[in-house]
Amino acid sequence: MIIKAAQRTENVSEYYFSRKLKEIAAMNAGRTSRGEEPVINLGIGSPDGMPPLEAVEALRESASEPGNHAYQSYVGIPELREAFARWYSRWYGVELDPAKEIQPLVGSKEAILLISLAFLDKGDKVLVPDPGYPTYSSASRLAEAEIIPYDLKEDNGWWPDFDALESMDLTGVKIMWTNYPNMPTGAAASEELYDRLVDFGRRHRIMICNDNPYSFILNDRPLSILSRPGAKECCLELNSLSKAHNMAGWRIGMVAAEPDVIAQILKVKSQMDSGMFKPLQMAAVQALAQGPEWFESLNAEYRRRRVLAGEIFDLIGAEYDRNSAGMFLWGKVGGRGADVSDKLLYEAGVFITPGFIFGKNGENYIRISLCAKPEVLKKAAERIEAVLGGK
Repeated sequence: MIIKAAQRTENVSEYYFSRKLKEIAAMNAGRTSRGEEPVINLGIGSPDGMPPLEAVEALRESASEPGNHAYQSYVGIPELREAFARWYSRWYGVELDPAKEIQPLVGSKEAILLISLAFLDKGDKVLVPDPGYPTYSSASRLAEAEIIPYDLKEDNGWWPDFDALESMDLTGVKIMWTNYPNMPTGAAASEELYDRLVDFGRRHRIMICNDNPYSFILNDRPLSILSRPGAKECCLELNSLSKAHNMAGWRIGMVAAEPDVIAQILKVKSQMDSGMFKPLQMAAVQALAQGPEWFESLNAEYRRRRVLAGEIFDLIGAEYDRNSAGMFLWGKVGGRGADVSDKLLYEAGVFITPGFIFGKNGENYIRISLCAKPEVLKKAAERIEAVLGGK
């Protein structure tokens, strides 16, 4: 390399799943040459179902119109912002100004870095959950902020320990990342939890950044932190069509917040892209109009898969919540989750995510993605049983 990389990159590494997928691809090449079936990947939460038919048709029709292939507005077309506003009103009881309080995004993951760049200076502090989504930490490091982990523990229902938070030195903390229904643990939110987060953020002048892509998955009561009194004073919320509408590869998300926050995020976003492809936006409008029957069908399938994933955990001897929300099952094992994950990968040809990648509090856990068809989950169980039965 002719020049040295920026120092900020020294504090981050390639995303775990990016590295693991390359390893699995290499393993599969060897397995194929030996006449073996590929590794069964139960790691990543990438929905395998079809999006709503209306969304696919809208994409096709809009893409056939010659005028729809130009650059688009940085703020998204009005139809999409209005659709997001109707969606929040219908399902969360939250009224948003579509012109000022919503910013469409190329997936909500994009927003984690956008928010970090928009609001964090070098040396600012960020409260990050442990266990939690690794991108909260990596985006903070890229913004040269200081990460302050806060514990999520099973004996507290995977909620923050507010007494512990109050006892911490919060000097210089500007942002707190939260995520419910929680990934990776499956813990659900409640009005009480969100009220306490709003109170904490307002009193300490900390912006609560709530990441909310799983609220419709195995969760009977979708909740938004923005529905709580005073939330707009200190909170923003990310949401996405990836999980609830089987549209992960389409990369369509949004952030909702008061107008001044949206304006700051747009300052950064407008330097990084030239707007979302209009046919994708028109498709998203149709996806957001889906009624309760869409979610009932979606969750009937996920409930079936959760049972089968639980049977895998039963084989392993992992403890888990049979009623967890979201699209993963989180299980506690007797030792290090990494050891269990490696054994299953290298001996059974089944990849299950080790919990350590989400933080130290996840070291004795493993996580199964429900984004695998029932027959795949059953085959994984057969492979695991064959390996463990030979002990």
